[in-house]
Amino acid sequence: MKIYTKTGDKGQTGLFGGSRVSKADLRVEAYGTVDELNSVLSVVIEHLKPLNIDVERLLEVQNMLFCIGSHLASLDNPKAEFLPKLSPESVEKLEEDMDVFNAELTPLKSFTLPGGSL
Repeated sequence: MKIYTKTGDKGQTGLFGGSRVSKADLRVEAYGTVDELNSVLSVVIEHLKPLNIDVERLLEVQNMLFCIGSHLASLDNPKAEFLPKLSPESVEKLEEDMDVFNAELTPLKSFTLPGGSL
């Protein structure tokens, strides 16, 4: 598969199924943001592996994000029924995980700037 499409730009992008939308469309922004989060999780996973920390749950979250992105990248697509499904139980488990991790954090008293260390 090539990394370019030869379909020209004209401010449009193709969605799964062939529909074309503006690159400024909120749908494109949404699946781009989901892709960025998935990329960050990949970096986190690679930093955790040498520490022998179990990354299985993060891999599951990555699969969920990929599923979400595939739905965001589909519009009026007759093949959408073949896209991976995200179950309500998966969403509930993710919310439970967030509650557990949040309970372990020291309450924020100010904003935290990114950077400065891994």
